[in-house]
Amino acid sequence: MSGKPYDIAIIGGGVNGCGIARDAAGRGLSVFLAERGDLASGTSSASTKLIHGGLRYLEYYEFRLVREALTEREVLLSAAPHIIRPMRFVLPHLAGLRPAWLIRLGLFLYDHLGGRKILPSCRSIDLRRDPAGAPLKPGFGKAFEYSDCWVDDARLVTLNAVDAARRGADIRTRTEVLRARREAGFWVLELEDRITGRRNSVTARQLVNAAGPWIADVISHRIVSDARAHTRLVKGSHIVVPRIFDHDRAYIFQNRDQRIIFAIPYEGDFTLIGTTDVDFKGNPADATASGDEITYLCMAASEYFGKPVLTADVVWTYSGVRPLYDDGSSAAQEATRDYVLEMDGEEGEPALVNIFGGKITTYRRLAEDVLAKLAPWLPDAGQPWTGNASLPGGDFPVDGFEELARKLATVHVGVDPTLLRRLVRAYGTQASAILDSEPGIHFGAGLWQREVEYLVRHEWAMTADDILWRRTKLGLRLSVEEAGRLEKWLVDNRAAVIGSAA
Repeated sequence: MSGKPYDIAIIGGGVNGCGIARDAAGRGLSVFLAERGDLASGTSSASTKLIHGGLRYLEYYEFRLVREALTEREVLLSAAPHIIRPMRFVLPHLAGLRPAWLIRLGLFLYDHLGGRKILPSCRSIDLRRDPAGAPLKPGFGKAFEYSDCWVDDARLVTLNAVDAARRGADIRTRTEVLRARREAGFWVLELEDRITGRRNSVTARQLVNAAGPWIADVISHRIVSDARAHTRLVKGSHIVVPRIFDHDRAYIFQNRDQRIIFAIPYEGDFTLIGTTDVDFKGNPADATASGDEITYLCMAASEYFGKPVLTADVVWTYSGVRPLYDDGSSAAQEATRDYVLEMDGEEGEPALVNIFGGKITTYRRLAEDVLAKLAPWLPDAGQPWTGNASLPGGDFPVDGFEELARKLATVHVGVDPTLLRRLVRAYGTQASAILDSEPGIHFGAGLWQREVEYLVRHEWAMTADDILWRRTKLGLRLSVEEAGRLEKWLVDNRAAVIGSAA
């Protein structure tokens, strides 16, 4: 056992765990976070990439959840305008499904529930005249258009971890919690480094279980407590196909089974389509898109697009398992997306908070609620602060991306404009930390050694997958050979890169 006790230990390096770590560290608390894999390597990097209120949740009377999410859209947009941006969504009206009056009512509530100030309001459009109608089948006339936001989900997680670490949090990736037990008024966490195999332990005054879809495993097999798991695992799968339409708006399509899917511009040359809702059993790490899910998404999109979406068009799929709170809903799509926080511990014992459910949109509010739950055990904690604080690189105006890109282009003359814009979109005002370095080796698709070294030094990247599929989203662009060359370089040089930053 090493060092003095931390105020809070957190199990799980997804959006909730990293959000809690950031908030707690900013309140002056000492924080330890253990993630058995990479940051955002589970559900948090497998979302539909949206910061949204959840229009369809209104049908299930989840008004509190929708109001909170709508409010958070603009809070998060202001905090991270580099990785979050406004997006307009087109909802074509299909006769025989939800009536137009009901959609109008839902959108009226959507516009007014959350105190919208930045994003434009909804409107009706004529698909026979609007460019949004061009890729759709003939016959669609009326549609509704409203605002939500797109997000680079994995970078949102990483930036919360970066900010937490800058404020003093101890972030340990590839670190597994083997067991956690109460002892002499503290939590004792037995740890294993999954790279070296070394074991040690740390102590903490309070414990937060933010293990996402592994929460039941942690409760049942890792934590010595009387807590019970109330989890319903629901798998959501997505497909990516070559770009279907040229404009920058997204679509939300109603299906005859009462579900909805999105079709969203993705990384310039692609369209992202999802998601499904399927009950899941097994190890969440093994979740993949089934043939039935891929077929379902292709058929659902083909109901609307003039050119059918074929399974042969799919260039990539991904799946994530949502750890929803088991509220007894009969269908996976009806289970609440709201989060539930359960406390465990007798009076005088160190507390345990188990986190069930939640949406990426409301992670910041969830973090505040967790710290409010722990307030009686942490009397020296500071006040909530994240509502008006930028994430790293996000300290520029919501509408200031183009100006920031132009400014950096005048300083870094000769840098490929496409590369420069990608770096600004990923790193915001901190892109200069990469651009100021010598480029070094080119691994392909605009990924240079200097960016790789930055990610290893500052963002806990260790493998090619960490970089290509979570930190940069360049996995769709590098060849197998190029990705292999990157992996070899990391194996040969990662320790030296980390050592040079020490």
